[in-house]
Amino acid sequence: MTISEELTAQILRYYHVEKWRVGTISRQLNVHHSVVSRVLKQANTANCGLSLRRSIIDQFLPLILEKLAKYPNLTASRLYQMVRERGYPGRPDHFRHLIALHRPRPCAEAYLRLRTLPGEQAQVDWAHFGYITIGKAKRPLMAFVMVLSYSRKIFLRFYLSQKVANFLRGHVAAFDAWQGVPRVLLYDNLKAVTLERQGDAIRFNPTLLDFAAYYRFEPRPVAVARGNEKGRVERAIKFARESFFAARVWKDLDDLNAQATVWCDGLASDRPCPEDIAMSVRSVFNNEQPKLIALPDNPYLTDEREEVRVGKTPYVRFDLNDYSVPHTAVRRTLTVSAQPNKISIFDGAKIIAEHNRCYDKGQQIEQEEHIKNLAAVKHNARQHRGQNRLTKTVPSSLALLIQAADHGYSLKSVTANLLQLLDDYGATELEEAIKEALARKVPHPNAVRISLERRREERQQLPMVHLELPSDPRVRELNVQPHDLGDYDKLLTAEGKNHDNQ
Repeated sequence: MTISEELTAQILRYYHVEKWRVGTISRQLNVHHSVVSRVLKQANTANCGLSLRRSIIDQFLPLILEKLAKYPNLTASRLYQMVRERGYPGRPDHFRHLIALHRPRPCAEAYLRLRTLPGEQAQVDWAHFGYITIGKAKRPLMAFVMVLSYSRKIFLRFYLSQKVANFLRGHVAAFDAWQGVPRVLLYDNLKAVTLERQGDAIRFNPTLLDFAAYYRFEPRPVAVARGNEKGRVERAIKFARESFFAARVWKDLDDLNAQATVWCDGLASDRPCPEDIAMSVRSVFNNEQPKLIALPDNPYLTDEREEVRVGKTPYVRFDLNDYSVPHTAVRRTLTVSAQPNKISIFDGAKIIAEHNRCYDKGQQIEQEEHIKNLAAVKHNARQHRGQNRLTKTVPSSLALLIQAADHGYSLKSVTANLLQLLDDYGATELEEAIKEALARKVPHPNAVRISLERRREERQQLPMVHLELPSDPRVRELNVQPHDLGDYDKLLTAEGKNHDNQ
């Protein structure tokens, strides 16, 4: 709250001349007591919140001020114990209030305005934009932000983690968008940048050093707890939250990034440049771009590489999901090379499997030939595979299979019949029919089939007809042209009339 000079003078006169308390001044002038206290503090008035009468803390002030001068961060509770031992009779809550008035305030720090040359520096940081749900997985939505310090050109790209691979992908995408590389990149003390730091001694992440050598720029972390040194990227993040992300509607990550690209090339580039408000960021960037370092002929390889161990089943676990591999690769160590939309699995230098990348959780991503080859080798694999399909698609089938085994029925036959019913009637109908069979304590596929047929009759639907076609593709793909059967109806009518005449 800003107050007039006249009101400030009244507060000082009432306090010093009239000897009024802060509360009395506040009520008289109809202002909040914090405003009165602030005016008195700014006028360097000691004990501005207290009346001029003596306080029970006065005789302990020399000790308190001495300790606070030597230990500025000493807590009020510790000070209270010290003065309590020396006879202080007051309560701890009021004592904390008094200590707050006497605790030394740090001097305000002034900062120089940093200026850079065109093409000299860019600032980089991550920003957290909440979480998104993909199936069963809850993944963080992270924004990679890079801004040129001279022109304030912004690059914005969203990822689902802060992994080093995504960090480098953000760099490569920014360099490609700007068609050049700044000479110095300014970072916070991220794990992707610094592994360890003791003062000015920094142990850089070797992957980042290799990346910087490839693009010929200097990575430069700011001092610890000195975020003001990269204020341009901090303001760019705030601008992106308010101008781009707020109330934005998007379908998926690709759609969000496409919209971010349009925003960076449009509204964010058309705003006035802080270095010269008469020009836009776009105009200043056009002058700065020729001064950037030229790009190498090929982009840096940013694939995630991870060694994985294959167990007894032909799957590798990567990023919360299982991906199938040939059954010949079980009990071996393989290498996963992951891109944003695809993963490749290597055995040495040979690719043995490729899959579309899944960002869900707990999924099995399979290639049909991997499972078929395993089924051909393992005689009983087909039955277990069918049971796995049944239990996942129709949960009640697990109880039916257990009870069928208890009755001595062939699980192979029961599984095959249930799979046929699943293909004919669908998962929803089969689930209800199995529940009915279990309720009648008849765990047999025939009971399930009778229930399915009865339900169709109740809905006045035709009975299901299952045709077993030969495996010959010439028969399966045969196209039969239907004919008009009206002539046969006429013959039947004529025969009926002749029979009546006889």
